[in-house]
Amino acid sequence: MNVELRSIRKTFGTIQANAGISLSVPSSCIQGILGENGAGKSTLMKILSGFFHPDEGEILLEGERTIITSPADAIRLGIGMLHQDPLDFPPFRIIDDFILGRKGGLFPDRRRAGKELKALAAQFGFDLDPDAWVDTLTVGERQQLEILRLLWLGAQVLILDEPTTGISQPQKEKLFATLKSLAGQGMTIIFVSHKLEDVEFLCDRVAVLRQGQLAGTAAPPYQTSALVRMMFGKDVALGARTAAQPGRSILSLEAVGIDGARLQIRDVSFRVCAGEVIGLAGMEGSGQSLLLSSCAGLTRTVAGHVGITDCDMTGHSYHAFMRKGVAYLPAARLEQGLVPGLSLAEHFVLSEGRGGPFIDRRAAAAAARERIDTYNIKGAPSHPVEALSGGNQQRMLLALLKKELSLILLEHPTRGLDIESTLYIWGKLKERCAQGAAILFISADLDEVLQYSDRVLVFFAGRMSPALPAEGLSVERLGELIGGKGWGAFARETARA
Repeated sequence: MNVELRSIRKTFGTIQANAGISLSVPSSCIQGILGENGAGKSTLMKILSGFFHPDEGEILLEGERTIITSPADAIRLGIGMLHQDPLDFPPFRIIDDFILGRKGGLFPDRRRAGKELKALAAQFGFDLDPDAWVDTLTVGERQQLEILRLLWLGAQVLILDEPTTGISQPQKEKLFATLKSLAGQGMTIIFVSHKLEDVEFLCDRVAVLRQGQLAGTAAPPYQTSALVRMMFGKDVALGARTAAQPGRSILSLEAVGIDGARLQIRDVSFRVCAGEVIGLAGMEGSGQSLLLSSCAGLTRTVAGHVGITDCDMTGHSYHAFMRKGVAYLPAARLEQGLVPGLSLAEHFVLSEGRGGPFIDRRAAAAAARERIDTYNIKGAPSHPVEALSGGNQQRMLLALLKKELSLILLEHPTRGLDIESTLYIWGKLKERCAQGAAILFISADLDEVLQYSDRVLVFFAGRMSPALPAEGLSVERLGELIGGKGWGAFARETARA
């Protein structure tokens, strides 16, 4: 299906998200959309998929002017979008979420739909049980479910907004192969990403947005430096690796056991010191999220001991862990980390926990402006938090952290962020390490794991590797371990010990 956007404009209050963008995407094409966080990429795609209505401009499908009034309308026209934050129903079973939007009367054929779900999942190497509950899935697995649902609903224009942030390298390779196959069958693919290497490998052409405008376009062979300059108006380089200077013990786990909804973790022991950054790598659902939540007191352990700064915290609540200086930043920013409907200023008031029945609005706004300036958040104290871009929501989560922390736990801290925002986020996190905090983080981006970790813990089907020095690891070796290869060497080392 041929898609054309003409002079699309969209504003939110004083923020101009799209300033007259025109873009034409032919059928059988994989169109890349690049841009810094807040450049207007997601807004433009939400207009095409019916979530937003443009203030000005028009949409043409197969050369015919089309008015898209809602996401359901878009699906009927053959346009489906996978969002950064999956739009699903956590209280539902996977199969019930999967069949949403499909015509079939009051009694859809759930058995047939379940078989088709499993068949589609097998094509991608996804492991989704139709009878499991959506709220037991990780963010990455929820993305997987939404990709399969859109394909099953018959989307002919498939918009993917940061689809590779929650899946492993083998799954990404299968996804890319499938997208190329779908494009070869006449489907139109629009691939929104901050990952230059993904866009360069996959896309037939690229459009770059900056500050709500079309900054330029490119076609293969791509020049990475030219794309970066179009995105930011300047060159951006990765910082050098900085080695940790370990201090006192912050986190200790001894023979810990954890029971999850779908797997068990047994006999986990390791220690993390002040100043260290520990990366947790593995396919979605391999146990790393379960371990991270147990280190925050959100998931109770069933065996062993958990210590924070030499205090036994086994069996204690999340609030008790917080009082010991533990902070947890979830991957689902708007669902678990922030409160939709509240302003930035109101978030800072809540995070400070000031007593008394009255709120000093003027003081709260002044404090919010200070934090907004410190963390370079593109927003005002009065703006609702859901109006921020993904990168600015992540900066907001960091700005809400208390000053005195011993342990920071993060799920996908740079999910959906551009290069500059990623460097900024990690700069702030490294400052925390210099102040004596330790960090554990999960990321599906293996380059990020190796760039910022001092040591790496690899997870596979509920098993955890020994702590591996990041400096001696390669992406290839890490990928093999995540896929289950090479674990026999760990067993032999344990036997010799």
